[in-house]
Amino acid sequence: MSVARIGIVGGGLMGRELAAAIGRWTTLEDHPVTPRLEAVCDTNPDVLAWFDRVESVRLKTADRDELLGDPDLDVLYLAVPHHLHEELYLATVEAGKDFLGEKPFGIDLAAGRRIVEAIDASDVFVRCSSEVPYFPGAQLAYETIRSGELGQLIEVEHAFLHSSDLDRDKPINWKRQARYCGEAGVMNDLGMHVLHLPLRLGWQPRTVYAVLQDLVRTRPGPDGEPVPCDTWDNATLHLDAGFPLTLATKRIAPREMNTWRLRAVGMDGGIEFSTAEPKLVKRFAVRDGRQLWEHVEVGSRSVYATTAGGIWEFGFSDAILQMWAVFLAEREGALGDRLGCVTPREALAAHEIFHAALESGASRSVVALGER
Repeated sequence: MSVARIGIVGGGLMGRELAAAIGRWTTLEDHPVTPRLEAVCDTNPDVLAWFDRVESVRLKTADRDELLGDPDLDVLYLAVPHHLHEELYLATVEAGKDFLGEKPFGIDLAAGRRIVEAIDASDVFVRCSSEVPYFPGAQLAYETIRSGELGQLIEVEHAFLHSSDLDRDKPINWKRQARYCGEAGVMNDLGMHVLHLPLRLGWQPRTVYAVLQDLVRTRPGPDGEPVPCDTWDNATLHLDAGFPLTLATKRIAPREMNTWRLRAVGMDGGIEFSTAEPKLVKRFAVRDGRQLWEHVEVGSRSVYATTAGGIWEFGFSDAILQMWAVFLAEREGALGDRLGCVTPREALAAHEIFHAALESGASRSVVALGER
């Protein structure tokens, strides 16, 4: 069993989730890699102080170059705002460090292209973060679609929805400002959640028609005074992938707290899963001339078995653990036929779609996808 020595650049929410996942690594029943968190970089002293509780961390710094130049670190997790992606990701490639980077791999399509071009010209192992497809119900849905069991596809709907921005008094943050989040707004933030599986399944949309909503135009700034909130809050993309493929990413979706949902229907069957009901998968079939939707309870089994009871309920932190297990196994060459993390090329394909969606939203017309 090999050891992967890990450093984090950006120790906020997702950095802490990684620390927690590594702390639970022994719950994995059979994995070829043991991760060890050794270094954290963040410009906020309070964020760095949180990692005092992790005994294996030997380096806490505000200078990312200390991690890039550390020969005793094997892998970096890059979790910084979108406007910092390009410079940091390119520097990490230049330093020869393998990394898992947060979506969307650059603030826009041009940045994404430069990042992926550099990765392609190097020998570093790089993947993009996307954890929700590792819910057991999402895995069952993916494998069912991939098997061809549904027959000729009629339609697919895929969404990532939450409603935190329904509160108009929620203070401004970087994800609500285009200069930090990017012009694509909610698509940059949530889009990879609904493109990981479609892209991995090989679906190649030919056109997109986008409905973009900017519902809250200002939010309280640091002094309480209104400041511009200039990113798209909601985006619904209607794509022609040889069948209708609808992708929705919404920060203002009343009733939803943090819901990933996939529904695919074909001539021979259908399947639906939502994290709002994490143990339940719905399957459609025609039997004896009758149309049936049946419920299947999936329990806690995901890509890698854990010590958790098979009937227990799976959660977001479990998905983080599974994503990292997949990333490190693939880096080790031991993933097999399991669902891998998002590749740099898939992240770039997502940017292509977001860019075309922005054109569609501006022109209120259907936009062709292809080489852009």
